Amino acid sequence: MVETGLIVAYGSLLTMACIPIYAGSFESLKGVKRPKNAAPRKKSNNPLDDSDSESESITESLSANDAWMFPVFGSGVLFSLYLLFRFLNKEYINYLLTGYFAILGCAAVAKVGLLLAKKALPFSVLKHVEKYKVTISKQGKHLYNANFTAVHAGLLTTSILLTVYYVLTKNWIASNFFGICFALNAIQLLSLDSFKTGMILLSGLFFYDIFWVFGTEVMVSVAKNFDAPIKVVWPKDIIGVLAGTVEKTEFTMLGLGDIVIPGIFVALCLRFDHHQAWQRNPTGNFRSTNFSRPYFTSCAIAYITGLVTTVVVMHTFQAAQPALLYLSPACILSTLLTAAVRGEIKELFAYSTEEDNEEAKKSKKSEKKEETVKEEKKTVETVDTVEETDKADEADVEDEDYVAVNADDSKGASPKASKKKKGSKKKSGK
Repeated sequence: MVETGLIVAYGSLLTMACIPIYAGSFESLKGVKRPKNAAPRKKSNNPLDDSDSESESITESLSANDAWMFPVFGSGVLFSLYLLFRFLNKEYINYLLTGYFAILGCAAVAKVGLLLAKKALPFSVLKHVEKYKVTISKQGKHLYNANFTAVHAGLLTTSILLTVYYVLTKNWIASNFFGICFALNAIQLLSLDSFKTGMILLSGLFFYDIFWVFGTEVMVSVAKNFDAPIKVVWPKDIIGVLAGTVEKTEFTMLGLGDIVIPGIFVALCLRFDHHQAWQRNPTGNFRSTNFSRPYFTSCAIAYITGLVTTVVVMHTFQAAQPALLYLSPACILSTLLTAAVRGEIKELFAYSTEEDNEEAKKSKKSEKKEETVKEEKKTVETVDTVEETDKADEADVEDEDYVAVNADDSKGASPKASKKKKGSKKKSGK
């Protein structure tokens, strides 16, 4: 019979895993390049937006080569941490890691807070918020622009206070909040360029997890000693913790890697659903989330099923389980099965976000070139204007010199010459 506290703990871990995957997947749609046949975005009146015009960010894309090497680099980092914790004082190592993750966490919490503010605050409140702009320029060339409001300042202050509270107390609730923010931002910013890359990554980490959990004590040892928000935890007896009857709190945990790695694959499925829907009906609002999502739904259900299987096996055998042992096959097989049922295997493997990223980079490069050309034209026009002004000044000076010379010639004429002129006139008169 499973205790009530454990049921609550397992349900909480499942909830904390699904929230960043769902939210991060939909946020990742903002990084999809707007096609040429889509209508331009309407001007935004929300002061919390970065700019009035849409700026599609180019996410960090993982290629097939990156996917092949990911388990190798991951193994190197994991084993290095294991050696550090084994031979050095883990308190000093955790001090260093806490400072590093505190800086990252402050930015992650502020970003997630801004996302929640955009969703939660009504426009009737936001329309009264004033927007400020800071511009840094050098010799007329803009180097950096930043827009902010009082809401941004408040969120940044709150994130700093929460970071200080976590560093001083190491409270598990604050740690979970940081972990969820890390996972959400990672799923939003990291992108798989194709399903082939995603399947290579999940397959490689499938064997990676099995080796480091079942073959060695490295993974479990690092997870227990690593005192930083790289995992989400929940007390096994939350009722006893709240009542104060538990002397030593024991936790169940789930690593962020078991959330982020499958999460970016789920996000890829959602982007593929969006791509398919737009190909079938390229009209309306390109950023609309109202479209059919068969791949996202099937992969998300498979992830939940795999995570529940992990928890059941872990509870049954009372031993740590490599979650990707169950999550990787669940995500891959659900996607392939959905494509097979829909007859879209070819379209599935043909889909790639690399072309969109290249187009976005090219457009940005072309914009920079246009700006450079405009600046050069302005410089040339300025130089031409200066040269014309100098020529005009030189012409005026020459005219003045000519007038002055003529004046001097007339003044310097000798009396004899004038007399000769008069004499010639008299002679001609005779």
